[in-house]
Amino acid sequence: MTTRILIADDQEDVRIGFRLILDAQPDMTVVGAAADGARAVELARLLRPDVLLADVRMPGLDGLEVTRQLASETRVIIVTTFDLDEYVHTALREGACGFLLKRSGPTLLVEAVRAAMAGDTLISPQVTVRLLRSLTHRPSTPLEDPLTARELEIARLVARGHTNARIAADLTISSGTVKTHIAHIQRKVGAANRVGIAAWAWSSGLMT
Repeated sequence: MTTRILIADDQEDVRIGFRLILDAQPDMTVVGAAADGARAVELARLLRPDVLLADVRMPGLDGLEVTRQLASETRVIIVTTFDLDEYVHTALREGACGFLLKRSGPTLLVEAVRAAMAGDTLISPQVTVRLLRSLTHRPSTPLEDPLTARELEIARLVARGHTNARIAADLTISSGTVKTHIAHIQRKVGAANRVGIAAWAWSSGLMT
């Protein structure tokens, strides 16, 4: 199955760059591009993409308003230069499936699209770590099914914002093994996704 993607960004070079990265993937195709928020909403409702990549600051409707209007119809990933907590909180509250900084690089962009299609949420590591570190430490309730030493190790790396590929490289294991461990960790700590694992790791005191 090919993932159909719409790009919304007011900078032409960004639109072109994202298209080149995504169209190079065997399971992805860019079906359209918009230079402003109103056009993004129009094209999304016309083309029905699986994923919309939207910048925050665009002429007319900004990416946060676009997210509010479209999140119930398509998976929206915010991709922006502006690393502001207010934008992150608003985007996620309005239903975004991801929040990336443009400097995160092509690998994370592709991973974010795949995560959105899998029903997960991917946030740039720089943003994730800062937000999760702000969590107030609270006494940890013992897990009914404690994490193994390897699962604790992987949970710490997830909490530091590492991707599956980097975790696999750091621990010299396969990406498939990392995914299996993450699935086990999610079940044990009651997390819906890797962001939930990171939140548990920081708030439980695992990272201190």
